[in-house]
Amino acid sequence: MTTNSPNTTEKTSETFDAYEARYRDTVNQAVGFSGLDVDFFTRVKADYIADLTRAEFGDLSGVRLLDVGCGIGNFHPLLTRHFGHVHGVDISASSIERARQANPDVAYSVYEGHRLPYDDASMDVAMAVCVMHHVPPEQWPEFSAEMHRVLRPGGVALIFEHNPLNPLSVHVVNNCPFDEDAVLLRAPKTEALFREAGFSEVSRRFILTVPAFNDAIRKVDTWFSRVPLGAQYYVRARKT
Repeated sequence: MTTNSPNTTEKTSETFDAYEARYRDTVNQAVGFSGLDVDFFTRVKADYIADLTRAEFGDLSGVRLLDVGCGIGNFHPLLTRHFGHVHGVDISASSIERARQANPDVAYSVYEGHRLPYDDASMDVAMAVCVMHHVPPEQWPEFSAEMHRVLRPGGVALIFEHNPLNPLSVHVVNNCPFDEDAVLLRAPKTEALFREAGFSEVSRRFILTVPAFNDAIRKVDTWFSRVPLGAQYYVRARKT
């Protein structure tokens, strides 16, 4: 880790503190050309998260889910209907306070961007949704290792990221003010980071090749999941 990492983390925290109250409007301005809004993308990824974890664990009522870099918790109303225990953590104290007010059933914490404030092997699922591109690249190995540490054996990590091979995704990032310092990761790089952190059964799939408005269209979306055309992708990895 380089000596300027704390300053970079502090800058990221300040950026998201500044935007927390207008997060939705800011993202909607960036994606407006598509005719879609932030709620659509949130709903699609929440459905993927529920489907993927249900395939792993079946009944989700006892599953402990950690959302790393949760921001204002806009995913959480869609996740608490499935998961019995949802936790969220972020470096933006202002965003976490807003999340607590909106989602009183979720357990939130603030952290400094390095060691997650959870015990070893305390979670069943750890996810990060469009977060890693905000993490300084020199901290990517530490970020992956921390997700590995907090998962129990058999636990699963889910990482969603923008696909830098998709020009529309790049356009959105380039036009979103709080993505100014973003460094997009190609899917093979994300896979490699999680293998190096000790995960096994690491795989990737591309999503949002077509706008998955419902279950039927999401099924069509999965037909293209091995082709790097989608606006985003996810990496799934298991701790053994």
